[in-house]
Amino acid sequence: MADNTVFLSAAADLLGPRGLIRDRQLMQPWLTDWRGRYTGQAVALAAPASTEEVAALVRLCARHGVPIVPQGGNSGMSGGATPDGSGTALLLSLRRMNGITRLDADAREASCEAGVVLQTLHEAAEAQGLRFPLTLGGKGSATIGGLVSTNAGGTQVLRHGSMRAQVLGLQAVLADGSVFDTLTPLKKDNRGFDLKQLLIGSEGTLGIVTAVTVRLLPALAARQVLWVGLGSIGTARNLLLLAERLAGEALEAFEVLPLHSHQAVLAHVPGTRSPLAQDHQWYALIELAGDAARADGLPDLAQALLEQGFEAGLVEDATIAASEAQAEQFWTLREEISASERAIGPAMQHDIAVPVARMADFVAHAVPLTEARFPGTTAIAFGHLGDGNVHYHVIAPPGSERAAWEGGEGKVISAFVHDLVTEWDGTISAEHGIGQMKADELVRLADPVQVAMMRAVKQALDPQGLLNPGKLLPVAMPAPSALAPAPTGD
Repeated sequence: MADNTVFLSAAADLLGPRGLIRDRQLMQPWLTDWRGRYTGQAVALAAPASTEEVAALVRLCARHGVPIVPQGGNSGMSGGATPDGSGTALLLSLRRMNGITRLDADAREASCEAGVVLQTLHEAAEAQGLRFPLTLGGKGSATIGGLVSTNAGGTQVLRHGSMRAQVLGLQAVLADGSVFDTLTPLKKDNRGFDLKQLLIGSEGTLGIVTAVTVRLLPALAARQVLWVGLGSIGTARNLLLLAERLAGEALEAFEVLPLHSHQAVLAHVPGTRSPLAQDHQWYALIELAGDAARADGLPDLAQALLEQGFEAGLVEDATIAASEAQAEQFWTLREEISASERAIGPAMQHDIAVPVARMADFVAHAVPLTEARFPGTTAIAFGHLGDGNVHYHVIAPPGSERAAWEGGEGKVISAFVHDLVTEWDGTISAEHGIGQMKADELVRLADPVQVAMMRAVKQALDPQGLLNPGKLLPVAMPAPSALAPAPTGD
């Protein structure tokens, strides 16, 4: 089309041969999401090399009315970085912007571009005797910009909080091509709204994050990693309370998984083995960690936790990792659950949270209820019990065809699970974002005032609706008038 030809010619002039890809085969790997659930098309794939190029490109898109879909490592779980099938959007990759521009060991801060891979940041911090306190299974592909845009969580949220808690400042390009820059961190700044918090978790719908300043912490001097066999999810909750009382800030992580998930990993991940001689209905993976001042006391603390857990009738069996290699083996049993469950067959995967104190009761209630409502399915819950967030997967009956089941009964199951979570005062998205997967469900279930406020912010910052359309909030829904006075007629 003539308009696309003019736009693409101008974009090619702006970005150069490395910065604009139009070859369909080269674009193809980036047009499908990590789960393989969404595939779209794009007019081109842009890979700018700087914030200045992003800003100029966004201004060009605004002039030509071209939608933009930002993408980091393409490791998202909700289809938030995949364009629709129209082929009208520009896929904007931040992967070329991968520099760590500042790492101040004394201030314990790092500034990096949006395309920096999480594992790269981990390694840079470790080289300075520091650490970045957020990790997840996809650390080898997830980018810092993507983690900010989705407010990612991970296994250390219990102690350190989600990505929002790690961000000291950020830089983003807004829908008109202007640059919002708060990269310089200030301990105190009371000049009105904290606007960076508005962009964190907005999934690229309000601005394109191009750089971030994050906090770093002293490196861990030692850790104790425990693998514990338990009789029930309720017992796991009581063990968590005991661990919180005994360990305090030394409690780095408390993850739970059912026997089904454990067996799936053992069956599908080569080289894995069960740390305990007998099977248990539930397992807890506990990490106690400390800096140099607390390192010497960790072994005694781990021993005391298990002893008191046995005495209270909470622990059926347990072991403590004897080396770093064994500790990593324990963590592999947790981190490979999603991939192993996917190997079994299709499943509807839900990233949910309810109040922390109620999560064990929710799981005990929801699993049998779901399986009774949908015969032949298997419901499993695993993850971050300590912060009230579990991954609730409902696996299809054996022999189910993926596309047909996911598009039919699978949709009914997800609506059922989301309704149940809402009844328990929870959220349908704890850490994976809304993306396109849950946009309609957010509108259906969220407080209408909350949805109206989000729409008002989107309209104010992106009046053309060009930034990641169809994500977070459905495009087709008319803007509500809840925030505006009702019109008066004659």
